[in-house]
Amino acid sequence: MKSYLLQAKRGITHNKSRTFLTALGIIIGIGTVVLVFSVGEGFKSYINAQVDAFGSNTIFIETSVPASTKDLANGASDSGNVNSSAMNAVPVTTLKNRDVKDVRSIPNVKNSYGASMGQEVVSYKGISKNIFIFGADASRFDVDKGIIALGRPYSEEEDKSLAQVTILGADIASDLFGDTDPLGKYIRVGNYNFEVIGVYERKGSTGISNDDKQIFIPVSTLQKKILGIDYLFYAVVELYDNSKAKISALDVSEVLRRNHNITDPSRDDFKVNTQEESLSVFNTILQAITFLLIAIALISLIVGGVGVMNIMYVVVTERIGEIGLKKALGARNKDILFEFLIEAVLLTLLGGIIGILGGALFAYIISKVAESFGFSWKFIVPIYGVVISLSISMIIGIIFGVFPARNASKLNPIEALNKE
Repeated sequence: MKSYLLQAKRGITHNKSRTFLTALGIIIGIGTVVLVFSVGEGFKSYINAQVDAFGSNTIFIETSVPASTKDLANGASDSGNVNSSAMNAVPVTTLKNRDVKDVRSIPNVKNSYGASMGQEVVSYKGISKNIFIFGADASRFDVDKGIIALGRPYSEEEDKSLAQVTILGADIASDLFGDTDPLGKYIRVGNYNFEVIGVYERKGSTGISNDDKQIFIPVSTLQKKILGIDYLFYAVVELYDNSKAKISALDVSEVLRRNHNITDPSRDDFKVNTQEESLSVFNTILQAITFLLIAIALISLIVGGVGVMNIMYVVVTERIGEIGLKKALGARNKDILFEFLIEAVLLTLLGGIIGILGGALFAYIISKVAESFGFSWKFIVPIYGVVISLSISMIIGIIFGVFPARNASKLNPIEALNKE
């Protein structure tokens, strides 16, 4: 075996540029496979972290535009729901603070809070920024996992009394106050002065929103003084037992239908989603993208394999005299077969190793770029991805190397020497 490996090494290093160009398809294909696995694991880790931060045992209630009678008649919507975010011209105003309180009576519900959002100019000593304002009732601090680095959360009494108090996201605190302690100071929010009572620990972007660039105030204050509304955008329900989430989601739906006077579920003006359902959507999207990229990588690997096969045929032709001499000196067919097969496998393994390193490098760059945009993205190269990549490299070498190796082993020594 050692002699086979030494001969394969000599064959590969004899013409380094040709070796590199031959392995390029393998390098690209394996690099893509590793990149897909690494980015996929990083994305899943990121999503799981966001779910944990939001509360893994929670149910999400969002408003939804109910299907019109005409839509139902035309069969335009079997589910009866159209997400309100896709139809901004049709605001849904039926989700109220009462709904949030009433779902707390459900046996498996531990807590709940409602939230609204708006946008307003926030200023302090000549520094002005147009930012998003997040309003939620005080129960949010018991449900969400956000950490207040400085100060305190606002209370239920402050929410009821429309108190003008705020907690700043980390970036907003830095933009407005720099290194100065913001606690106890007042910022201008629209036409009102708000006392800064806290600053959140830096959280990073979720891809949809960035808490670091927002301020947080009592939901009643936001509704009455800033937005002039009396409804919620969404609500979050915390459960005691997440294994009963689907049953609890049905119970929540029943409470909302009763409060909204809905008898036909197809006319629901809300959607109730469990964390499992939300993760299922993300996983489905991730799997579809992964399969597509893996398919592209496999095409590259096949092309690379054909390249390896062609170059091995060239190598056999170049070394035809050497093959004839070895066979004349007693080398068996299987000795010649193994010699060229090992050379092909070593070539594809070399391409695979370079591809793994290249894919990992690109995955690392992507993680750093994501971090620069505020995403808490982990750089992960899964062991299974490396094992699969090396296995694919070996299989490609065997499949596409066996034919030229077989041809070499069957050469007649006399004819081979005469051709030389």
